[in-house]
Amino acid sequence: MRRTRLLGLLRKEFLQIIRDPSSIAIALVMPIVLLVLIGYGVSLDARGVTFGVVDESRSVESAGFFEAFATTPYFKPTDFVDSRQAEAALMRGDIMGFAVLRSNFSRELASPGHAVRIAIVVNGVDANNARIVSGYAQGAVAVWANGRRAERALVAPGAVTLENRYWFNPEIRSTNFIVPGLIALIMTMIGALLTALVVAREWERGTMEAMMVSPASMAEIIVGKLAAYFVLGMGSLAVSMGLAIFLFQVPFRGSPAALIGISAVFLVVALAMGLLISTVARNQFVAAQLAFLVTFMPALILSGLLFDIESTPVWVRAITFIFPARYYVSCLQTLFLAGTVHEILLPNVLILAVFAAVLLAAAIARTRRSLE
Repeated sequence: MRRTRLLGLLRKEFLQIIRDPSSIAIALVMPIVLLVLIGYGVSLDARGVTFGVVDESRSVESAGFFEAFATTPYFKPTDFVDSRQAEAALMRGDIMGFAVLRSNFSRELASPGHAVRIAIVVNGVDANNARIVSGYAQGAVAVWANGRRAERALVAPGAVTLENRYWFNPEIRSTNFIVPGLIALIMTMIGALLTALVVAREWERGTMEAMMVSPASMAEIIVGKLAAYFVLGMGSLAVSMGLAIFLFQVPFRGSPAALIGISAVFLVVALAMGLLISTVARNQFVAAQLAFLVTFMPALILSGLLFDIESTPVWVRAITFIFPARYYVSCLQTLFLAGTVHEILLPNVLILAVFAAVLLAAAIARTRRSLE
């Protein structure tokens, strides 16, 4: 009998989904829109930066200085005769910064024990972008200097050569870091919105009360709803993964089984969150606003999607522990870039399981009290 009731509830939910295209749009269209807009719109990379190159020396020793910037994809260099022209261009906003070889470069280079100075000036209004551009400029100058030393056999025997290696993300593409976090953001929003809006609408229309006075138990009603929208949520995951791998070219090095299992646990958390919101706000508009505040903002700011949590103040770090998205973002970034690292994945999925149990219990208890 219980199985028959549950199957009937599932059939009712799937029929409602088919008759209501908004749920399908939320689950399958929203991931595409959000990933494309945010994935392409938010980037921490600096490519094609307009940059000035000032070679006041114009000597044999300074040859190739401009080409060092022209051959890298990070810069679109412009040649300037002197620093004043470059400064004026920086003030107008024509360039993001400039590098300068002074007119006495050859003389300083020929002086034993004399430090040769190369100036790098960067627009510092955007501090994060300024650090990135400055780092790239220093790298271009270092490549030019190393090449110049190698051509003249100036590298002394036994000299130390520094080699940089970037594990997990050798191309240093911010997209590889951001897109997995965006999947967590999408799963959080979609899971909460699906149940929050649909159940709030049923409260508005009075169909929720009708279901509660039926022979079906509260647990069966909630399981029926969660199961139907769980299928839609996993469809959202499939769409998001396809875009991440094939459109954004983000490598996936983890286990597909681990991804599905962890995502399933997190999706239950998000759906239970939406169900709990619908019991508090029985109006669709209010439920949507609450779902946005409770899911989107924390998942964007306090999950590690864009900002390193460890670099934030202690009190902010303490707040991040109460948001499930923090643990899911960590799992996704690990699965995509590092692989199936159990030491990271297991603690996070256990915490997500606790969140799921607590939120489901709270939703059931709140629904019962609301009916009374």
